[in-house]
Amino acid sequence: MPQITKRHTVAHLYRHPVGRDVIDKLMLQTGLPRRLIHLISWLKLSWVERLTQPLTGPGMVDVVLDLVNQETDRPLRGRAPEPTPWWREAVFYQVYPRSFRDADGDGVGDIRGIISKLDHLHDLGVDCVWLSPVFKSPNQDMGYDVSDYRDVNEEMGTLEDLDALIAGCHERGMRLILDLVVNHTSDQHEWFRKAVADPAGRYGGYYFMVEGDPDTPPNNWTSFFSGSGWSWIPEAKRWVLHLFADGQVDLNWDNSDVRDEVADIVSFWMQRGIDGFRLDVINYISKREGLPDGHPFIGDILEFTGVEHYFYGPRLHEFLRGLRRDGFTRRERPASTPRRRLPDGTLGDPLPPDMIGVMVGETPGIGMELGRLLSGYGRGEMDLIFNFDVLDNPGHTRWDSYRYKLYYLKRFYRAYDSHLAPNDWIAVFLDNHDNPRMLSKFGMGRERDPQVRTAIGKMLATIQLTMRGTPFLFQGQELAAINQEFSGVDELRDVESINRHDALMGRGMTPEAAWGQILAGSRDHSRVPMRWTRDGGFTDGTPWLVGTDDEPGFSAEEQVADPDSVYSWHKALIALRRQHRSLTIGALRWVHPHHKFYFAYIRSLGDEKFLIECNTSSKRRKRPHVGGRIVPVMGGPRRDVMEPWEATVSRIR
Repeated sequence: MPQITKRHTVAHLYRHPVGRDVIDKLMLQTGLPRRLIHLISWLKLSWVERLTQPLTGPGMVDVVLDLVNQETDRPLRGRAPEPTPWWREAVFYQVYPRSFRDADGDGVGDIRGIISKLDHLHDLGVDCVWLSPVFKSPNQDMGYDVSDYRDVNEEMGTLEDLDALIAGCHERGMRLILDLVVNHTSDQHEWFRKAVADPAGRYGGYYFMVEGDPDTPPNNWTSFFSGSGWSWIPEAKRWVLHLFADGQVDLNWDNSDVRDEVADIVSFWMQRGIDGFRLDVINYISKREGLPDGHPFIGDILEFTGVEHYFYGPRLHEFLRGLRRDGFTRRERPASTPRRRLPDGTLGDPLPPDMIGVMVGETPGIGMELGRLLSGYGRGEMDLIFNFDVLDNPGHTRWDSYRYKLYYLKRFYRAYDSHLAPNDWIAVFLDNHDNPRMLSKFGMGRERDPQVRTAIGKMLATIQLTMRGTPFLFQGQELAAINQEFSGVDELRDVESINRHDALMGRGMTPEAAWGQILAGSRDHSRVPMRWTRDGGFTDGTPWLVGTDDEPGFSAEEQVADPDSVYSWHKALIALRRQHRSLTIGALRWVHPHHKFYFAYIRSLGDEKFLIECNTSSKRRKRPHVGGRIVPVMGGPRRDVMEPWEATVSRIR
C-alpha cells in the first residue's frame, strides 16, 4: 500500500483503513456532521494542516500520518469459514462474579454461587459463559489487577471450584471463557516484586521501568483512571508505566519472555478445559518505541494523552498471531468438552475439542476497519472484537447525561453491514461491566414505568438477538436491569468513578456538576448484585455493593414465572435462533433503511425469511409497508400502527 503524504487529499486518507477509523472517531467524539467528510474530501492534507493548526497546534497531521503509514495491509474480503465456527451462532453471557451469587455469605459473589445458578443460564439458552476475572488479585480494580494467573482469588473460591464450574458448564452444553488481563499485572505480582528488587535483572525487562528525575515523568501520558500514567518507585529508583490504576503496571510485550509467559498461561487454562478468553484492552499491548509524548490536542479530545501511541501499536498484529499460535492452539486434550446442544435445546454427546480457543478482544478506540484487520477470518489473529463506538451517540461520552437516540444504533449497524465481507463477524453488545445500562440510557427516566421498562427491554433484546453477529448479554439484561439511584460517591466502589470524582473536584467543578457526571457514567450501575428474588437473594450477608432497584416484577424469580416478561422474551428469541439458522448466519437486508424510528430488516437463508420490526420511539407510529405474506412469530398481532417500543418477529412466506 503506498504511503500517504501531505500531498494527498482527505479522500485518499479516508480510503485507508486506519485513516477511515481516525476520521470516523474524530466525527464521533466531536459530534461534527459526517457529511463534512465529503465536503472537504478534495482538500490536500497540507491545507488541512494549515487550516486546523490554530486549533490543534503543530504536528497533528504528522501524528495521523505516522499511524496510517505503519499499516500496510488492508482487510481481507474472503469467504465465510466452513464449517461455521461455533461462536458465530452462539449466545454469550457475561457473568460479573462479585455480583452474580454469593454462596458463602460474605457479601461477595463467588464461583460456588455461579455453579448454583448454572441452570438459570442453561434454561435461558446460553451457549457460552464469559467470566470476569476470578484470578488472585488485591482488587484495586476488582480483579482486573492480577497477582497470580494460575490461582483463584480466595474470596472467589479455589482451583477445584473453578474446575467444577468448567465441568458444570460443559455438562449443560455451555462453553466457558475467562477474562485474561495481560496488558498489565498487579504490582503485587511476583514478576513485579522481582523487578523492583532488581530493575536491571530479567524481570525489570517485563515492565516499562525508566530511570530519570523523580519529579519529572518520562512522558506526558495520562492514566485512564485519572492523573499521570507514571509512578515513581523509590526502591527501584525508576518510573513505572501504568495506563490504569497505579497498582496496574503495564507489561512490556516487546520482551519475548513476556510473550512466552502469557502463552504458557493460556495453555495452562486451555488444558484445564477453558474454551477461550476475552482479552482485556488487548489492543494496548504494543507501545510505540521510545514512548514519545502524546499530542495535547488528541489528549484534550479523548481525555487520555498518549493514546495514539498504543491503541494500535506497530507490533500488535505480530503479538496477536504469536499468542494464537503459541497459547490458544491446543497441544493437549482438555479435561472436558461441552456436550452438543441440539436445535431443540436438548443435549447430545460431548463435542470433540476445539483445536483453537476462541479469542475475543476488548479493543477500546478500534473502529470498523481496524476491527476487520484484527479479527477477519484468515488473518490468524482474534475471532471477535468489541467496537465501543456503539455505546454513545456522536458528541457524547458515557459521563454525559443524555437520551440515547436509537437511530444512531441503526446507522451504526447499517454502516457495519455495508462494509463486512463474508469472512468478517462482529460482537453485538449493549451492556457490559464497564458501562451504564443501555435500557436507562435510552429510557432516560421513562423506564421507571414498569410497562415502559418491559417494552424497551424486549425491543433491545430483539435487536441484539437478531442482528447479524454474535450477541453478548451481560448479567441482568434478561431481567431488564436498569441504572441505580445512587445518592453519593460514598455508595460507590468503582475506582475509576471515585478517582474521576476527586479529579473533577480538584479542578474546581461544583459538587453538583461533578456528581452529575459520575452518576451518569459510573461502572457500578452494572455491577450491583443480581436480583434473584423479590428481596434480593444475592447473599445472606451484607452485599459488597448495594443496589437501589427494588421494583416489583423484575427479579429473576418473578421474571422466570411470568410468560410475558423480558426474561421470557429473551428465552424465546434464543430458542428461535437455535431452530432457525437464518437468524444467526443468514443474510441481512434493511427494510426502509432511512426511516428514522422504524428499525427493520430481513434475515434470510435459502428459502427461509424472517422480518424483524421495531418502533424505537415513545409514540405510536404507522407501520411502513413490507411486501409478502407476513406471519408474526413473536409479538403481534401485526397491526397497521405500531405501539411505542413495539418489537415483532415474523415469518415471510
